[in-house]
Amino acid sequence: MTKPLNHYLSAFTQPKYQSTLAQIGRGVEREALRVLKEGKLSEHPHYQTLGSALTHPYITTDYSETLLEFITPVSQSIEQTVSQLEDIQRFTFKNIDGELLWPFSMPCFVSDEDKIPLAQYGSSNVGKMKTTYRQGLKNRYGSMMQVIAGIHFNFSFSLDFWRALHEIDESEQAMNRYISERYFALIRNYKRYCWLIPYLFGSSSVICRSFLQDKEAKLPFKTSDNGYLYLEYATSLRMSDLGYTNSAQSALSICYNDIHSYIDGVKNAISLSSDEFNEIGVKVNGEYRQLNANVLQIENELYAPIRPKRVAMSGEKPSEALERGGVEYIEVRALDVNPFAATGISEQQIYFLDVFLTFCALSESPNLTAELQHHYEENMNDVVVKGRQPGLTLIDKGEQRSLVDWGKDIFQQLMDVAHCLDAAYDTNKYSKVVANEAAKISDPSLTPSAKILHHVVEQGESLTKLALDMADSYRDELLSNNREFKEFSEQSLQQSVKQSILDQIAIEEADELSFDDFLSEYFSKES
Repeated sequence: MTKPLNHYLSAFTQPKYQSTLAQIGRGVEREALRVLKEGKLSEHPHYQTLGSALTHPYITTDYSETLLEFITPVSQSIEQTVSQLEDIQRFTFKNIDGELLWPFSMPCFVSDEDKIPLAQYGSSNVGKMKTTYRQGLKNRYGSMMQVIAGIHFNFSFSLDFWRALHEIDESEQAMNRYISERYFALIRNYKRYCWLIPYLFGSSSVICRSFLQDKEAKLPFKTSDNGYLYLEYATSLRMSDLGYTNSAQSALSICYNDIHSYIDGVKNAISLSSDEFNEIGVKVNGEYRQLNANVLQIENELYAPIRPKRVAMSGEKPSEALERGGVEYIEVRALDVNPFAATGISEQQIYFLDVFLTFCALSESPNLTAELQHHYEENMNDVVVKGRQPGLTLIDKGEQRSLVDWGKDIFQQLMDVAHCLDAAYDTNKYSKVVANEAAKISDPSLTPSAKILHHVVEQGESLTKLALDMADSYRDELLSNNREFKEFSEQSLQQSVKQSILDQIAIEEADELSFDDFLSEYFSKES
């Protein structure tokens, strides 16, 4: 049983515990579409000058050949994490022949979704499996859903922190089990409060009409004078059910009360057959249409705004890694790309996430029921499509509550956490960021979703021109002569390119099984 938040904050002001708060580990995965200067999706395959998408540690692709993903190594410095992203993107700009990185989550103009190329990872069985998985996503949900970009934020407390908390709790649990239980407590609180993330940082309130590809809109869109679709009070259409409509998955009800229930739920999901997906077929006329016909082809297909994670060993499934060693870190997935930051995420956002996730970790965290989980999902759905609507209410502890009143209450507690982190890091940045973000609760016009709507709807600007102006500016900023590589040298990144290509070749040469046999063996393992 966890204790009240103030009890923990008081404990972490003590000298013997305070420094353990200043060892937070962070990593960022930033997705970005490669586009041409006129705003269309690039048709160029993944550039060889960026290395192998299968094995490069920092530069890969997500769904499509044109959807880049930049990955930073774990760092205990916020400034270093952002500098790492800058270096990786600077190197990328030098090697993509003048192409730009689309700075929004929702994609640019796409004339035909069938022309969106699947990501290719070479001829190895592992590489073929990654592409086949994406073929399955295309056949299940359509390609447009898969070129939406996002930010994944990886977050971990240090072992010293967990030892301190274990001592404060006077716990007799084994450390690994204790850490996993506390991470799941964090996750439950995140699910309760995560509506705050799209409200504060959602940046996808307007979309290009081409995103619907002549399909009937599921949401009551309005049309701007220059033809863009929007919802007046939306914050993050990326997080809505605009495209991701797997009704079978939404009924899975994965349990987040403890690690064993979670793993059992995931294992069940990847073995549960789907009548809908069975109609697609798996291997038809010698060509794979998907990896299998289950509700989830593999665990990565499970959509969730937050995930418990452990670095997996070669060939190990995510749930197997968790079962082996417990939770090592959590992955926050509810973040839009920030179009107002060259790297897609700002230092200020990361400072806020430190506070928010620490608040989630140290606040009382009752177990989830199916009803509570449904309420949290309803809150999230309401905020992403109408979060700035005056008088909007959400469900808190079974009662309707004003978003503004609840938000102000949360921010009072966040400020207490911020002061504690300020003391641990000997700074005032945490409390300053929390004060700045708190202003958005009372004044929704300060949110990025409102600012974008102001540009496109009220001022009549072209969303495409706004995005391309930003993209041009960020490219020029990162390639300017007075900008230097800070965390990686250009030479080390070039060496990573060469090594990644050699690593891919080694994987391909080591294959002994046919692809059919490889998949059969992969899925025959105890899941």
